[in-house]
Amino acid sequence: MKPRNPEWKSRLVPPESVIQKIRPGMAIFLSTGVAEPRTMVRHLMKSKSANLEDLELIQLVSFGDAISLEALQSKNFRLKTFFSGWVSDRAIRQGQVDLIPSRFSRIARFISDQRIPLDAAIVQVSPPNDAGYCSLGISVDVAWEALERAAIKVGEINPQIPITFGDTFVPIFEFDDLILSEDPPIYFERWPVDPVMDQVGQNVAALIEDGACLAFSIGPLYEALATHLKSKRHLGIHSPFFTDPLMELMESGAVTNRRKESYRGKSLTSYAFGTAALMAWLNGNPLVEFQRIAKVFDPLIIGRNPNFVTVISAKKVDLYGRVALKTGKGNVATGPAEVMDFFHGAELSENGRTIFALASREVSGKANIVLAIRDMPNAFDMFESVTTVVTEFGTAHLEGRTLRERAQALIEIAHPDDRADLVEQAKAERILYADQIFLKESGRLYPKDIFVEQAFKDITVRFRPVKPSDEEGMRRLFYRFSDETNYSRYFHSLRSMPHSRMQEYVNVDWSKDMSIVGLTGEEGKGRIIAEGRYLRIPGSGDAELAFIVDEAYQGYGIGTFLYRLLTRLAKERGIEGFVADVLFTNLGMMKVFQKGDYPVHAQLGGGVYHLRIPLESR
Repeated sequence: MKPRNPEWKSRLVPPESVIQKIRPGMAIFLSTGVAEPRTMVRHLMKSKSANLEDLELIQLVSFGDAISLEALQSKNFRLKTFFSGWVSDRAIRQGQVDLIPSRFSRIARFISDQRIPLDAAIVQVSPPNDAGYCSLGISVDVAWEALERAAIKVGEINPQIPITFGDTFVPIFEFDDLILSEDPPIYFERWPVDPVMDQVGQNVAALIEDGACLAFSIGPLYEALATHLKSKRHLGIHSPFFTDPLMELMESGAVTNRRKESYRGKSLTSYAFGTAALMAWLNGNPLVEFQRIAKVFDPLIIGRNPNFVTVISAKKVDLYGRVALKTGKGNVATGPAEVMDFFHGAELSENGRTIFALASREVSGKANIVLAIRDMPNAFDMFESVTTVVTEFGTAHLEGRTLRERAQALIEIAHPDDRADLVEQAKAERILYADQIFLKESGRLYPKDIFVEQAFKDITVRFRPVKPSDEEGMRRLFYRFSDETNYSRYFHSLRSMPHSRMQEYVNVDWSKDMSIVGLTGEEGKGRIIAEGRYLRIPGSGDAELAFIVDEAYQGYGIGTFLYRLLTRLAKERGIEGFVADVLFTNLGMMKVFQKGDYPVHAQLGGGVYHLRIPLESR
């Protein structure tokens, strides 16, 4: 970062010289975030010059560093911002800061067509290179639009900011005045990650496939997520913010940007937030492309990237799927207006998705999955578009589900100690059926570590424990069976499977029983094609075994695999043997048992084979 063009120093002027050019009522643009021209702003705030009256300071994101709330109370300055997060959130609610609600992708247009007029622009830049070009460094946002419209253009040269590539180079003759920064850039230390957020990050990472293109922000969620993405391949980055976790993800080799359609081969961003180490890494790095927010936030450009995933840190989620986003310090670009561009970009992307992630509880112990969000700031009310919510307890897939099914799925990922209350509240509001079963201890005992993927011929099947929210999927499986298959399974003609009966089937007492379902198709969109379970017999070491496979998938070996999986799980949980009844005409089921690893003792009586399968050590 050592300057290579010393002639620029002769053009330096003291901040007071710039202040004398300012007139009452002017609108002054300040570069955003960590690129805030801190020296110039600090002198503005402290100056007693009589001409500094009724000034509008316009900044996309203010960290409240040089622009203090105390200075704004002087009535000489009025801050306008497009972002309600960080410390400006409190100032906006107190009436000390004016918020301009807007999609970020449209802000540049407001400045270019002078709906937001500017008289002066003060931006932080690097020292010029040998060709006389300065770099906007770590914040491009709308700096170009501001410089094009402002009558007074001031460059605050900071030798400590990195020289970055993209639409960042400004000829030094563009500036009317140059001052030398006396302050370092704003650095951010790494966010600590607790075990809960680490698990949230792991659960989110499980939803992200190789070749996906990602949008990141800052905070513990993204620190954790990046760690669990390092085993992925050919990831792409199209993100408003570039951070230390993204730097490490690129260094791990997980990010290649080869499968992107826009800015292929480059990680695209508009801002950088992080440590001094990140700034040094970005200096002269050709693999990171900084562009104006009109491009970075453009949903059409975002949507050109297939498999685009935007991960949004949420504060609260209710049982309808409405989301309250975070506010206050630590919140950067997660307000409704700020996330909409990336949300719509994900909708336009082929196989794109938006993931809302949060811990199930606040640090104080308050629930983050609630019955209803009422009067909460920063609300994202487009609940019909919320498809995926993740906590440390799993993932709720909401797309295409009824309100009742959405509520069930969200209760399953709430904190186990909050679920019973949520069920009762949902019953009272008639979101869930009045006779909805809930086994209080089931949530804590749910064996979430059981997950197996297995290939069979031309399909892959995922096996996991059944959930209450599988009720509809299991009901549909039942109705796909022929009368013959139903009779083979239930030993009598069963014509219907209403909620009252099916909910008993999907609510499992995990302290003694086990039920595994097999699913095909994309996670959250697949269907159940098989189910197997054992029920421990009271007063005995044995368990009753039963399983069934969709008729369209019989003969694939799915039944045999499910039987062997249940056998292993039973042995691990102290089951001594299985018992089962099989119609003597059900030759396919008998073959499944015969292919197992344990001897089958059969007695025929009344047209039924009564089986006992001792699970002896082998």
